[in-house]
Amino acid sequence: MPESLTTLSQSSLQDYHDCPRRLELRYLQRLAYPAIETEPALENEKHQKEGEYFHRLVQQHLVGIPAEQVGKLANTENLKRWWDNYVHASDLKGLRDLPGLFAETTLSAPLGPFRLVAKYDLIALSPERVTIYDWKTYRLRPRNELLHTRWQTRVYRALLVQAGAHLNHGSPFTPEQIEMVYWFADFPDEPARFIYKTDQYRRDWSALETIADEITHAADFPKTDNLSTCNYCPYRSYCNRGIRAGDPGDTELETAADELFDINFEQIGEIAF
Repeated sequence: MPESLTTLSQSSLQDYHDCPRRLELRYLQRLAYPAIETEPALENEKHQKEGEYFHRLVQQHLVGIPAEQVGKLANTENLKRWWDNYVHASDLKGLRDLPGLFAETTLSAPLGPFRLVAKYDLIALSPERVTIYDWKTYRLRPRNELLHTRWQTRVYRALLVQAGAHLNHGSPFTPEQIEMVYWFADFPDEPARFIYKTDQYRRDWSALETIADEITHAADFPKTDNLSTCNYCPYRSYCNRGIRAGDPGDTELETAADELFDINFEQIGEIAF
């Protein structure tokens, strides 16, 4: 097991899937980013910061602050549009009335020698099911087929089965109770919904165990053969694959940075090793 890597997240797993070398540079060597991800740099940085701020606005609303009060903090054109879309989204009506809302919640479970960790924008419990909501501020609306195969979709649902019992009075959620919803702030009427099934969960957890084992015993971390991936990699200059960033309009998911977050393990709901 690489000594400097003790946790796995959807971001690190996606990095390993896209390019093992990127996982090594980002999580093992912990190198600084020598190249920006997309052009123009300042515009992209502003968009990402606005996305982070939008998440905080939604969290404040979900913990009980009136929408009118929170909305006063939406002080840019993008934030005003996203907030207005959120407040008037038909799919989100009545969300605050559900019996269980867990905003900005982190779950953890053992995965081989690692801890698998995920931070959820919202886990919402109703009498019939538990729904994972993830707020996205992408410029483009990704295809459902692409979202379905992303590690975030697989990790978030599988980990909720593994480590979500404390949110359900001590009873584990069954896969059939779980649905994941990506809600797009610029496409409020086009959410992506992914229900879960037991056979999917078994395949996902088996795949997670396999990839954890691969990382544990990896002798090296090769570069991807898919050179198009390098266009949006901030480490591409380390690999002599260019120094100029890609155009955010040329891609879907790569227009936004993968979620990176600081982990406070004292606040994580988990199952023991």
